[in-house]
Amino acid sequence: MRKRFQKAIVIGCPGSGKSVFSRKLRDATGLPLYYLDQLWHLPDRSHVSREEFDRKLALILSQDAWIIDGHYQRTLETRIKACDQIFCFDLTLDECLQGARARVGQVREEMPWLETAFDPEFGQYIRDFHRETRPECLRLLECHREKPIAIFRSHEEADFYLKTLSSEFSASGV
Repeated sequence: MRKRFQKAIVIGCPGSGKSVFSRKLRDATGLPLYYLDQLWHLPDRSHVSREEFDRKLALILSQDAWIIDGHYQRTLETRIKACDQIFCFDLTLDECLQGARARVGQVREEMPWLETAFDPEFGQYIRDFHRETRPECLRLLECHREKPIAIFRSHEEADFYLKTLSSEFSASGV
């Protein structure tokens, strides 16, 4: 049986399925879920200052239990050091682009606005993530191998993890 975690991060490329997984993880564990997109973005599509974002994140990290959804490379190492479980979505570029396109027009609890069209700049961000951010993320994970890390290369792998996790929580009476 896996060691129970209390502080988990869910990272990876936009469109990979992090937020859907995070909600299912919250439902299976009862841990509070925080979305970095909700900390950073404002409803008018602007964002808070880095200082305000960092203050809000520090408050979350100081709590005893949490799930934090979002990649946000600038603060990734801080979150890696604070967590006791890492979930990384490492899907293909095409799957991430498809995932981002598929959520257009859907109300999402992790975003303070409704996307009504696929933003080409966001598409480029996803392409850049795979070329630039992903290698740095994998390097950071390699540097923190002492942490439990689950890398999902498909949604089926993530679903299987959640199924086994739910079984463990049910068996223990949680």
